[in-house]
Amino acid sequence: MNRREFLHAMAIAAAGGMVLDSSSALAQQSADALYALPKFGNVHLMHFTDCHAQLLPVHFREPSVNLGFGEAQGRVPHLVGEQMLKASGIAPGTPEAHAFTYLNFEEAARTYGRLGGFAHLSTLVKRIRGGRPGALLLDGGDTWQGSGTALWTNGQDMVDAALQLGVNVMTAHWEMTLGDKRVKEIVERDFKGRIDFVAQNIKTTDFGDPVFAPYVMKEMNGVPIAIIGQAFPYTPIANPRYMVPEWSFGIQEENMQKTVDEARAKGAKAVVLLSHNGMDVDIKLASRVRGIDVILGGHTHDAIPRPISVSNPGGKTLVTNAGSNGKFLAVLDLDVRDGKLQDLRYKLLPVFSNLLPADRDMQALIDRVRAPYVGKLNERLATTQGLLYRRGNFNGSFDQLIVDALMDVKGAEIAFSPGFRWGTTLLPNSPILMEHLMDQTATTYSYTTLSTLSGDTIKTIMEDVADNLFNPDPYYQQGGDMVRVGGMTYAIDPLAKIGSRIRDMRLNGKPLEASKNYKVAGWAPVAEGAKGEMVWDVVGQWLRDQKTVAPRKLNMPRLLGVQSNPGMAG
Repeated sequence: MNRREFLHAMAIAAAGGMVLDSSSALAQQSADALYALPKFGNVHLMHFTDCHAQLLPVHFREPSVNLGFGEAQGRVPHLVGEQMLKASGIAPGTPEAHAFTYLNFEEAARTYGRLGGFAHLSTLVKRIRGGRPGALLLDGGDTWQGSGTALWTNGQDMVDAALQLGVNVMTAHWEMTLGDKRVKEIVERDFKGRIDFVAQNIKTTDFGDPVFAPYVMKEMNGVPIAIIGQAFPYTPIANPRYMVPEWSFGIQEENMQKTVDEARAKGAKAVVLLSHNGMDVDIKLASRVRGIDVILGGHTHDAIPRPISVSNPGGKTLVTNAGSNGKFLAVLDLDVRDGKLQDLRYKLLPVFSNLLPADRDMQALIDRVRAPYVGKLNERLATTQGLLYRRGNFNGSFDQLIVDALMDVKGAEIAFSPGFRWGTTLLPNSPILMEHLMDQTATTYSYTTLSTLSGDTIKTIMEDVADNLFNPDPYYQQGGDMVRVGGMTYAIDPLAKIGSRIRDMRLNGKPLEASKNYKVAGWAPVAEGAKGEMVWDVVGQWLRDQKTVAPRKLNMPRLLGVQSNPGMAG
């Protein structure tokens, strides 16, 4: 779709009485207007994170449930819909409102088109660099995982794309699920002399030696700056330990302070943390570690239009998070004078593929890496009548489809699907291609399982996951969403104490019995030695048999004590 066709489509949408403020939308569709960003200061950084290997433009629905409690309640990122727009100063019915919220998602998605895509992101990166020579591009991780091609090429497609994009510095999380040897191979071969891979919190388990450089010093316009890396702290817990058996992770707050102090002692006039902690963890870290000017965060997929200022014993630190799936590019301009940061400007830019022409060289690379797999990716499995999405604290319609398929195929009474936050969105009446299924399931350990579990064990599992999400201390949160459940209904009180959040578990209307055994299907086990059919094979065959998939009825838990929480749509 070219720009003329795009504007024509919006005019039709406006004539059709869309809820969107179509006149405002039409007035703002100039790429020059949306992406004109006056240069400021003398140090310039760009940041993207959590693209999850999406080389092509995508639809991705932002959450309608993103609960926060205690200090986090009523604070971004734990605001959704109108509350999010109001807090961020974004007008309803605009392209930005679509990028940052779930509101009017289907209509807005058809109006504004897909976001992201590395060819379009590349065009925007070059545009920003054109006005800011020497600007650095930072990759927050979760880049080498999340698609069929990334899985089948062992991450090489994304490594090549990152090099083509001009990434300068990177940290990591899901990259580790390719295994420690593969990660080291990429860092030491592909990235050598081109991309700095930094992580102050990854050490050897024997002697505690750094595995990667903790930070890198860069100089721009005569200003030395330090970029510190923070990989996902809970990698060996949230993902299989056997993939990184000789590496330890963790938040390592004391070591972070030492790293910041060392960088300052070596002359850094500004310190930036490239983090994959998750937003709430970064906010707590910022309150306790001195000397970090800005945290460019990732992991929790939160698109934060305005940074949060956090006070600490050394001053203030700004905390941001740059969304996911290649939908956004953050631009950070620092004014560093007289030996310290004086001021800054930050903008999180949505990457509208209809407004940014595809970069020719990047598109050629994408076409080349996809070519061997096009037939497989384009296999039409079924058609969806309803919207299929994932992101949200408790369930998504694509997750529901997966648990429904697992129960049908495996003959299970109950099914679990991990609370992953990655996975693209399909509009109603769209074909479900194998590529779309891989977008939801492509990990190196996507084995399906069928287990016999007691009611008591099921509750223990549910309580453990709930604590990972709702523990009042951010340092004990792992940043995912609640496990998706098929077959069984339950209630949850996120504010309750550990071990008391899950209530009223029922199967076919009858309470689960603690000592009774139930057949439970699942996928993506983290235990070493787990084997089984790959989940895309199981769900793929189910979809082929279905041919047409009716809108999914979400198996949502009954939520207790959160009715007035602004992190939940009314």
